Amino acid sequence: MTAQKVNWSRLFPVLLSFVVMGFVDIIGVATGYIKQDFELTNFAAQFLPMMVLVWFFVLSVPAGVLQDKVGKRNMLNTGMVIQAIGLGLPFLHYSFGMMFASFLLLGIGNTLIQVSTNPLLQDVSPGDKLPSFLSAGQFIKAMISFAGPLFATFLAVRFGDWKLVFAVYGITSVLAAIWLGFTPIAESKPERKPATFSSCFGLLKNRFVLFMALSIFMIVGAEVAINTNIANILMAKFGLTLEKAAIGISVFFAGETIARLGGAILLNWIKPRPFLMLTALVALVGVGGVLLSPVYFVALVFIFITGLGAGNMFPVIFSLSLEKMPGRANEISGLLIMAISGGAVIPPVVGLVSTVVSPFASMFVIGVCMLYVLWVSFYVKKHL
Repeated sequence: MTAQKVNWSRLFPVLLSFVVMGFVDIIGVATGYIKQDFELTNFAAQFLPMMVLVWFFVLSVPAGVLQDKVGKRNMLNTGMVIQAIGLGLPFLHYSFGMMFASFLLLGIGNTLIQVSTNPLLQDVSPGDKLPSFLSAGQFIKAMISFAGPLFATFLAVRFGDWKLVFAVYGITSVLAAIWLGFTPIAESKPERKPATFSSCFGLLKNRFVLFMALSIFMIVGAEVAINTNIANILMAKFGLTLEKAAIGISVFFAGETIARLGGAILLNWIKPRPFLMLTALVALVGVGGVLLSPVYFVALVFIFITGLGAGNMFPVIFSLSLEKMPGRANEISGLLIMAISGGAVIPPVVGLVSTVVSPFASMFVIGVCMLYVLWVSFYVKKHL
């Protein structure tokens, strides 16, 4: 596999699925518009994004098991079509109930997309290029996530209807599914019996798989925690207004986006194992720097450094896991995508520490997550 050249005609439609994958992050700005349109309370509005996140926990492993039987491309196309249907529902009837159903299908479809895209990318990538292409895919997803709110705002101002972003995303999802459907891909097939729930969860008995799944759990949890809590931390530390403190969120994601672009390039020359150690060290330096920063501007610099470190952890851990057990790619993908549910667990812990102790102290929880990834990088060096 390592001696193969890149077949771009097969690679491009798979990379396009990372564009479609990024469409799910439109739920943030969409929730704001829906809350405004239907005069919802903050509590009621939060049920919308929850309808997306919950499916990563519920469906990831079943999708990985089913994917072992029906194939990765079929699963990916199914996810893109389900997502397109969800994006089209608001144009049938715009109501809170219909938007609830729309978000539900968006969550189901995106879960299937995330479970299938990474192992399918493995089938169209030369083995030594997989970490680089995974980082490139995450960079593509990050760019879509960044541009989505701006695009929705432009459509709302220019055409008076923010929902047009759903139409553009839905049509793109269908076109991506059609292109992938007509692309010949020879999928790798495991030389074993089809996966089952017991065989999938049984992989967690393997320490390597368990530690990698927990790494994804910690990474995603830390990312979401920074997204939702860094403004409070900056306000408490420097006495800022919310508007000024919220800049820290954009700075963090800017660091992640740049890191993923850099990772797609650097991983062509640096092996994933030392690269994971390097990124964990950079992230820890960033977290420590935020804690010790004497002024707001310095804190922003270290928040950016934290983003640089965190940006490539997800794709590198995914590639290392697939490298360890390429024949169990579908099951491992299901377990690792299920671990994204850390984004629903770690932030409340950070919030609890912030409330009971102080917002400043909550940064230590994020530091513990990054410290765990650093430990895992040493473990990987010895066991892979």
